[in-house]
Amino acid sequence: MPVQDLFKPLTLKRGPALKNRILLAPLTNWQSNPDGTITEHEETWLRRCAAGGFSMVMTCAAHVHPLGKTFPGQMGIFSDKHLGGLRKISTIIRENGGISSVQLHHGGGRTSPEFVTQPVGPTAIPASGVRGLSLEEVEKLRDDFIRAAQRAERAGFDGVEVHSAFGWIFMQFLSPVYNRRTDRYGGCLDNRSRFLFEVIDGIRAVCRPDFQIGLRISMERYGVALSDMQLVAARAMREEQIDYLDLALWDYRKVTQESPFAGRTLLSVFTHLPRSSVRLGASGHIMTVEQAVEALDAGCDFIMLGKAAILDPDFPRRAEIEVNYRPPSLPVTDSYLQQSGLSDRFIEYMRTWPGFVASD
Repeated sequence: MPVQDLFKPLTLKRGPALKNRILLAPLTNWQSNPDGTITEHEETWLRRCAAGGFSMVMTCAAHVHPLGKTFPGQMGIFSDKHLGGLRKISTIIRENGGISSVQLHHGGGRTSPEFVTQPVGPTAIPASGVRGLSLEEVEKLRDDFIRAAQRAERAGFDGVEVHSAFGWIFMQFLSPVYNRRTDRYGGCLDNRSRFLFEVIDGIRAVCRPDFQIGLRISMERYGVALSDMQLVAARAMREEQIDYLDLALWDYRKVTQESPFAGRTLLSVFTHLPRSSVRLGASGHIMTVEQAVEALDAGCDFIMLGKAAILDPDFPRRAEIEVNYRPPSLPVTDSYLQQSGLSDRFIEYMRTWPGFVASD
């Protein structure tokens, strides 16, 4: 596939088309205020990425309920007090040529004790201090996600992404290890996935017809079988309530050893599924133009950049000019990241990534 294909527009079933196939991955960055409201640092960062040519600019994970807070400086979308900052961000992204999305998140049983006195999850885990949600609380949490999507719509965003990866609340419901419920939200896969699909269907029912919905999934750890995650993805694409499926891979080339897919790349387990109108993309160690094209060749409709975007928020613009472009190699210095638009708090977070920031 030629490099130019990265820069072909991509239509979605709903809402505006993407001007190219390079999207900004949702990146934790610790830049919001303690109450979840937006700071100017977040505005600066997302402006840089939109101006750098990313076709869709997605926010970091925004928690839909105070009990879902998982990171320091995490963005919030659980209250109307967040609307002012969210409106600024959607406007900034639009004015700089990007499609905008908010990633909706709840940490569930993996929330930090720094922020949540008692984490909640599908089922109680006494050893970890996790309290099991009642049936009424599950339904309320479902509605919290739906209201958060409505809030994003009111703030002017083109859509939202439902974060069902990395062991957060949706993956906890999907997991028979963490979900031991005996009501309609536990047991068989249809029941364990009910919470996720009720959220997706609920957002689709209340938001405007052209509002875009994405779904992010991962397929390793946390007690969810790869075969189960494949079935969830297949259903999401078959039902077409979402517009795109975002595969959060640690490495887009990784080969699985899990039966019955042993010897295949994780990516191929999903790219071979019927997609209907749903677009499929992936992130995971895509650092160069060559690797981005390789991911498209492997069956993706789009790619999402995380580390590469942090190293160079102008990646899409530069890649369109220079086909062999690659961002600087790691590690990089504080001063370099500051020039790229990262705040001190963002850089502090990047220090938690081994080998990313050069030692003093």
